[in-house]
Amino acid sequence: MSASLLRRGLELLEPPGRAKASPGLQRGRAGLRAAGAARRRKRAPEPGRNKATVKGRVVKSAIEEYHKKKPVNHLRENLQYMLKGRLVADKAVTEQILAQNRGRKSKDQPPDKTEKKKPEGTVFTEEDFRKFEREYFGIP
Repeated sequence: MSASLLRRGLELLEPPGRAKASPGLQRGRAGLRAAGAARRRKRAPEPGRNKATVKGRVVKSAIEEYHKKKPVNHLRENLQYMLKGRLVADKAVTEQILAQNRGRKSKDQPPDKTEKKKPEGTVFTEEDFRKFEREYFGIP
């Protein structure tokens, strides 16, 4: 988002009674220098207490800090939430929705379901195999 759009949006959100200076006056050189000086004044260190000293510091318990940052397992609540709304649509309705959302190209079409062929049984029986072994291998 550009700065001008942001400025316009902020102008729209301002209360109606508050008047604002024209944009030409805001962009003047003196205004920029004054703003920079104000920022520098704000950043100046305060002559308050020295933060390097130990006096007045509260000792934090390492165990409490560990328990605060310990990851929480939300599995149980998530499962309760997921199982709460168990509304399953009819298969015909879901098929219709999927068909509407599918593209018209051939790559978007599902593959045709082909019937699986059952494996055919052998014509020979166990007795035929034994007879074949006796004839060709000489096993009695």
